[in-house]
Amino acid sequence: MNLHKKILIVDDEIIHLEFFEVMLSKLGFIVEKADNGLEALETVKWFYPDLIMLDNLMPRMSGWELTKILKGDPKFREIPIIMFSALDDVKDKVESFELGVDDYITKPFNFSEVLARIRVVLRNRELLTQIAARESRLHLAETLNADLKYTMADCIKSIDELDTAIAQVDQTELTPMLKNLRDKTRMARNHLADLDVRIEKTIAQWESLKKNEIGLATLEEEIHTSVRQE
Repeated sequence: MNLHKKILIVDDEIIHLEFFEVMLSKLGFIVEKADNGLEALETVKWFYPDLIMLDNLMPRMSGWELTKILKGDPKFREIPIIMFSALDDVKDKVESFELGVDDYITKPFNFSEVLARIRVVLRNRELLTQIAARESRLHLAETLNADLKYTMADCIKSIDELDTAIAQVDQTELTPMLKNLRDKTRMARNHLADLDVRIEKTIAQWESLKKNEIGLATLEEEIHTSVRQE
């Protein structure tokens, strides 16, 4: 994991802001601070952090309100959030997770545990990003495969029309040329048949892999569930 990740710390307690800024900066993270939700919202727009560490109880705009805004914006909804709270109530935790936070830590906290959770959340987000990229590549490959099938069918149609045209030509004068054309069309048909077999085999392999594949949304939910149970 690249340690030069950007982290935004949002807390109305200055001592916490300064503590995390010093500790995380020493570890190679790039840190920005905000002491309320409104300031944090503006900071997110230009800083675009890799992770937000957010207190839920703050003046002007609470952590829950900020989370709702960020998760409702397509530009920022993928930014992971670790929420801090002095509340150890299960209902508060559940509500936070339902809003889309990635982890929930109750104050007072141990820095070693917080650092471990930071690394887990960042690693999980990188994993999800890689899976999303893989799914995009697979979609492009499937689209290309469909285009190939369509193009191949069009080629076969053209060859059929060429064969029909050859059959209508006066063969007494053009026999050698027509034989050569027939040989060429036969070779083209053989190549297309081989390509069709390969495409069908690839489709079958893709379908087999998909049966055992966990979708991105399912995987993200499983990761969130595992975090909630810790």
